[in-house]
Amino acid sequence: MLDDILRHLDALVGFDSRNPPRNIGTDGMFAYLQQQLPGFQFQLTDFGAGAIALLATRGNPTRLINVHMDTVPDSPHWTASPFKLRVQNDRAIGLGACDIKGAAACLLAVAARSEGDAAFLFSSDEEANDARCIAGFLAQGHAFKEVLVAEPTKAEAVLAHRGICSVLMKFQGRAGHASSLDALSSSALHAAVGWGQQALDFVRAQEHQRFGGLTGLRFNIGRIEGGIKANVIAPAAELRFGFRPLPSMSLDHLHQQFRSFVSEAHLASYEQTFMGPSLPAGEVADAEARRLKARDLADDCGLPIGHAVDFWTEASLFSAAGMTALVFGPGDIAQAHTADEWVALEQLNTVAHHYLRILS
Repeated sequence: MLDDILRHLDALVGFDSRNPPRNIGTDGMFAYLQQQLPGFQFQLTDFGAGAIALLATRGNPTRLINVHMDTVPDSPHWTASPFKLRVQNDRAIGLGACDIKGAAACLLAVAARSEGDAAFLFSSDEEANDARCIAGFLAQGHAFKEVLVAEPTKAEAVLAHRGICSVLMKFQGRAGHASSLDALSSSALHAAVGWGQQALDFVRAQEHQRFGGLTGLRFNIGRIEGGIKANVIAPAAELRFGFRPLPSMSLDHLHQQFRSFVSEAHLASYEQTFMGPSLPAGEVADAEARRLKARDLADDCGLPIGHAVDFWTEASLFSAAGMTALVFGPGDIAQAHTADEWVALEQLNTVAHHYLRILS
């Protein structure tokens, strides 16, 4: 079966599905997917701006497998063409080979060797902050109760991961000469820096929090900008930060905490610019019960269970819609988004045999 997997992976890597710029249409890669799935019925949806979703079904499945087909952009550090698959030293090297066209190649190979009910959702907009496919699919209505989302998990079922949230804060002050007595209290930049210190202290105080093997709150101040020059009190400043909560943490509570570290007089605005829920998603009080349901799904599929992970996946979007969701795919996240991205051949073979058992 490995030969067929690599044949499909070679073809899929050859399609340019970088996101951005997400110049992806309903032909090309999506035409190839349909050609390789005889006996399936297809629903192809264009959500605009290169966000394409293909639902391929056979029989009457209640369990869905989701694979995103877009990749991150390549970098100048690749040692050969990122669009030509290379097989070297038990590795398959190519853009998206690990994240996550390798899983798609496994599904295509397995579909030809099985006859059971099957449902695959291929999407093309996971790698940038303009996701439309999963939300659009869920809004159309469906009968699926369970979903396996293919991301690099080293061929182990992941039942929980962090959420992700990005925030833009704008601070306001009063311009003036830096020699002024009130320079410390009037500067928007001083307010931003003071906010940052309180936020860091708060995050450090969360290190004892735990869920499913994950600990603490991940946090990063990504950018601070503002002010005019060293001898002018800054009248305005902007700060961008992100945090990754545990499934047992309330987003509303965290936002309230972060907002409280600056006075209303200095806070011009506080805007959440991106939010992805944790896995499992939903009410904090029910997080453990939903994680146990995902463990039952993994057991039913005969999948080995791995540790919870810090990276975010779209499995949480399915979970938020009420489906039992887990993450399972070939490869290691450490190889995703890297130059000369690769997936181990052994991982492809292992995951394909799991898929074959599930579909048979």
